[in-house]
Amino acid sequence: MFSNLSPVALSIVGMAVVLVVLIAAIIKRYRVAKPSEAFVITGRSSKNVEDLSGQRVVTAGGVFTLPFVQQLTVIDLSSRRISLTVAGAPSIQGIKLNVTAVAVVKVASSAESIRAAAQRFGNQQDQIDPYTKDQLEGALRAIIGNMTVEDIIGDRQKFAQQVADAVTQTLASQGLALDTFQIAEVADTGTGTYIADMARPEAAAVRQRAMIAEAEARQISEQRRLAAENEIQNAQQIVDVRAAEIQAITDKAKSAANAAGPLEAAARQQDVLTAQEKVAERQAALTERQLDTTVRRPADAERYRLEKIAEANKTTAILAAEAASAEARLRGEGELARRTAEAQAVRLEGEAAASAREAMGAADASALDSSAEAYGKYSTAAILSLVMGTLPQVAHELAAPMAAIDSLTVISTDGASALPKAAVSNFAQLSALTGLDVPKIIQGLVAGNGGLAGLADGVSAAAHPAAAPIVAPAPTPTFN
Repeated sequence: MFSNLSPVALSIVGMAVVLVVLIAAIIKRYRVAKPSEAFVITGRSSKNVEDLSGQRVVTAGGVFTLPFVQQLTVIDLSSRRISLTVAGAPSIQGIKLNVTAVAVVKVASSAESIRAAAQRFGNQQDQIDPYTKDQLEGALRAIIGNMTVEDIIGDRQKFAQQVADAVTQTLASQGLALDTFQIAEVADTGTGTYIADMARPEAAAVRQRAMIAEAEARQISEQRRLAAENEIQNAQQIVDVRAAEIQAITDKAKSAANAAGPLEAAARQQDVLTAQEKVAERQAALTERQLDTTVRRPADAERYRLEKIAEANKTTAILAAEAASAEARLRGEGELARRTAEAQAVRLEGEAAASAREAMGAADASALDSSAEAYGKYSTAAILSLVMGTLPQVAHELAAPMAAIDSLTVISTDGASALPKAAVSNFAQLSALTGLDVPKIIQGLVAGNGGLAGLADGVSAAAHPAAAPIVAPAPTPTFN
């Protein structure tokens, strides 16, 4: 690989390799201590460190150890938690106890303690826990043997401090420091009941005090509860009274409001009735003025009828208003008043209608009397004119049945003279019905100027029916 290189190049490569190996060796031999570590360097002493033991301690820094001439030992400075239990340790009274404790131990941070720990444990630092545990158990048993159970139970802090004082010097000689020592539990062994019995009087007293306190608390609570219920009842009574007062005020207001509606309605109805009364009065006056321009008696009768109707409406409206007002005060009386008013209105309306009909009948009778009186004053010429005016209509009505006949066949033993006889018979019947001598009147009209005498005689005969001849009706022809 390097055969083609010149001697100079080979020399450079060799120097580079040596340099890399030297740097790697330096890096490997240089160590930096962690916060929980301490380095103990043994071997060749440093010139600026005077240590007769030949051990140099480094904490929180770095150090370079020379190969072959120096050795570096790492000491763990972290705390160690040690749990220990002493079973059947007798007290000064001979009472066997089981004691559980917890201790926290570490290597002291001074250089002397670190060198002592390195000399005692070195690479066997896992023996620190068993060693410390043995020392603590021995001291714990010795202290228990010099104390009573009551002292151990009553002052655990003093008990723990005596144990710590007993082992502190021993641990310090090994480079160890006891940070804390706490008694976790003190109990009787096996079936022993000394500690339990020792606590019974106090427990009984405590229980008694607790029961008394509980009874007193219940008594106080019951008293407070009764007082609270009494206050609640008083407050509820006040609330009920206030509610009753408010309800009374509310009911009164509701009653007033309920009564205000019907009263207001009655007042408005009264105003309406008053206005209607005024309108009726004006209407009656207008009607009276209008009827003055027509025939007096029919007008008087119509006015009389309208006045009666208006009075009946007025009476009905007044009675209805009084019934509505009375209904707001007392519904039963109001209903009776309303029915009485309706009956009275019906009666008044019937009386008004009867009076109107009576007035109209009187007016019709008066008109007929007037007409009869006027007819009595008619002259003979007027009567004749009236009769002659009606004769064409009579003749038309008589001829109406024969107008619809297409062909007429007269069957009679008299032959062709039957038709004239039938006509004469019809005129005779007309004369009998009207009291006029119709043939004589017709003869007078046919005679010309002399016909007026016939007319006069015909009318005279009608005026004096006793003098008129009685003509027997001819037999009525039969038409087929």
